[in-house]
Amino acid sequence: QVQLVESGGGLVQAGDSLRLSCAVTGRTFSSYAAGWFRQAPGKEREFVASISWAGMSTPYADSVEGRFTISRDDAKNTVYLQMNSLKPEDTAVYYCAVRRGTIATKERRSYDYWGQGTQVTVSS
Repeated sequence: QVQLVESGGGLVQAGDSLRLSCAVTGRTFSSYAAGWFRQAPGKEREFVASISWAGMSTPYADSVEGRFTISRDDAKNTVYLQMNSLKPEDTAVYYCAVRRGTIATKERRSYDYWGQGTQVTVSS
């Protein structure tokens, strides 16, 4: 079984930065891609960013392109999401997810395991 634990969320002001972490533990796969999604109140869960197994591919949602950066440290089995220039519309619960294989994808249904989420609130 694979467990994902997110951390790093909080309450910040517009323009501030946060870094989210996702610790991947348990019986991890020999290779996996990872992603970050978010869900605001009353809205569907949406794609934010993904990273391939080797970190060579990192697709982003248009709304965060240029402000957010996804990365991974496989020695620590941890995936990160650096969020800069935060906006009130970034307010949401952020979820980490992993999928077997090497390819990064925006497709929510492609992910096999999910974390419990961490709240990010950006005040104006």
